[in-house]
Amino acid sequence: MTLPISVVNLAEPWWVGIIKAIVIFAIGLQLIPIILLLERKLLGRFQGRYGPNRVGVFGLMQPLADIIKLATKEGFRPRTSVAFLFMIAPAISILTAVATLAIVPFGNTVDIFGTEVGLYGIDPSIGILYAFAFGGIAFYGLMLGGWASGSKYSFLGSMRSAAQLISYEISQGLALVGVIMMAGSLSLTEIVEAQSVQGWFIGPQIVGFMIFLIAGFAETNRAPFDLPEADAELVGGYMTEYGGLGFVSYYFAEYLTMIIVSALTVTLFLGGWELPFGWYTPGWAGPFVVLGKTLLIILLFIWVRATLPRLRYDQLMTLGWKILLPLATLNTLVTATLLVTT
Repeated sequence: MTLPISVVNLAEPWWVGIIKAIVIFAIGLQLIPIILLLERKLLGRFQGRYGPNRVGVFGLMQPLADIIKLATKEGFRPRTSVAFLFMIAPAISILTAVATLAIVPFGNTVDIFGTEVGLYGIDPSIGILYAFAFGGIAFYGLMLGGWASGSKYSFLGSMRSAAQLISYEISQGLALVGVIMMAGSLSLTEIVEAQSVQGWFIGPQIVGFMIFLIAGFAETNRAPFDLPEADAELVGGYMTEYGGLGFVSYYFAEYLTMIIVSALTVTLFLGGWELPFGWYTPGWAGPFVVLGKTLLIILLFIWVRATLPRLRYDQLMTLGWKILLPLATLNTLVTATLLVTT
């Protein structure tokens, strides 16, 4: 009898969990500067300019220069701010993002020096609910940061963020119901395994895929849904009063959330660590396949940022409540009907 993946994961030695935690944080820490540089380079090309090209060869040291600059800035806090909440708000955003990254499966269980190790941080049986739970907690990082700053611009940005997250999180969750019904599980690893048998879910769940991805743009405050930090109206939104390490923390959390949304899209709709056309995927190749697919989704994020203008607030709400939510509900009903009748 083969044990479920979640049972194998629970049997791992304690030191494996510690190593996984360090690796997960290190992966996120290393990916973000790379993606920042890639985004600035691509945006430059999209807009007919060079992008970073002064610091290091071809500008490759620009992320390091930015980190040093921001880390050495003097800390500042407005007199009207609430000190404790002002300091912990960025930490909440980072912790929730890293905790969500822990459930992204980069591969199945592999044998490492005689020990069965799952290529994921944890594999809870309620993996999708786990991700949404921490996404809901991340909302407090933005809300508290804006409110505790003692600034009207920051508070308005945090209120916009709250309304936006609530509006699009419902559609995003409903878009996954079809995937859950087809896979018969909430576990992310089991959803990937179901796709190895049934094929990638992007085919039968193309509507859910589009809704999930569009809602992911809104959840990460990326263009064209970047109203919570609209520079033309709010100076910088909920992070207006933050500088130095506080600003870096919010920036880190925002880009890490973009990576997570891209990785979850890959896991839920694009076969996870499985190669296309039924090709065999060696155990060691799984993480590279997931990272490659995730990078393609991130490139789509960058492309959309360079292409589409920012929506008005009424357009944002109309899209979320009047278009995406009914479509997600209809997709759920159609999927349920087809599964019952076939």
